[in-house]
Amino acid sequence: MDQRNYTSLRGFILLGFSDHPKLEMVLSGVVTVFYLITLVGNTAIILASLVDSHLHTPMYFFLRNLSLLDLCFTTSIVPQMLVNLWGHDKTISYVGCVIQLYVYMWFGSIECLLLAVMSYDRFTAICKPLHYLVIMNPHVCLKMVITVWSISLANSVVLCTLTLNLPRCGNNLLDHFLCELPAMVKIACIDTTAVEMSVFALGIVIVLTPLILILISYGYIARAVLRMKSKAGQRKAVNTCGSHLTVVSIFYG
Repeated sequence: MDQRNYTSLRGFILLGFSDHPKLEMVLSGVVTVFYLITLVGNTAIILASLVDSHLHTPMYFFLRNLSLLDLCFTTSIVPQMLVNLWGHDKTISYVGCVIQLYVYMWFGSIECLLLAVMSYDRFTAICKPLHYLVIMNPHVCLKMVITVWSISLANSVVLCTLTLNLPRCGNNLLDHFLCELPAMVKIACIDTTAVEMSVFALGIVIVLTPLILILISYGYIARAVLRMKSKAGQRKAVNTCGSHLTVVSIFYG
C-alpha cells in the first residue's frame, strides 16, 4: 500500500503529555479556563466595536480583526487538544490533521503581519495626527487586511504542501499536542534540509520582518512622544500604544 494512503487510513497519534497523566488533568483545567476567557473577551471586543459608533475607527477595525483572528486561532487548536487531554484516545484523523496544519500556519502568519500593520496605524496616529484619517481611510485599512490574510494564506499553502509531500514511511507518531509543521517535518524519513531551509527563509519574511517594522515604528513613536511638551499628551500616546505593545510582547516573548 502507498505510504500516503496508509497514513491517511491510520491518521496520526498526538503524544502530547501522554506520559504524564496527572499533568494532563491539570492542563485540561487550565486550558479550558483560558479558552473560555479568550472566547468571552474577544467576542465582547468584536461586539462592542461593532455596536458603538465611537469605536468605528481604524484602530478598532484592526483590533476587531485581531480579536476575530484569536478566536479562530485558538478554536483551531484547543478543542482537539482538550479531547486528547481528557481521554485515552490520542489520535487525529489524517484529514483533521491536514486541516489543522494549514489553518494553524495560516492564522499564525496573519497575527505576525497584522501586528505590524497595527504598529503602522499607531505610528500614523501619533507621528502624523493631522493626516491620520486621510492616510488610514476605510478603503486603505480594508486593503491592508486583505493583503495580510492573502500573503499568510500563500505562505501556509507553500510550507504545508511541502511538508505533507515528505515521505513518512508509515510513521504517524507526532511528539506534540497538535499537528504543527516542525513536528510533521520531524517524522519524515528522508533528508529534510530543503524543506527546513524553505521554512527558515519564509519564517524570516513572515516573523522577523514584521518584528523589525514594529521596532522601527515604535522608534519613531518614542521620538515623537519625547518631543511632546505636554505631559497629558505623552500619557495619551503611551495609553494609545499600551495594549498593542502588550500583545506584541506576549506574542513574540
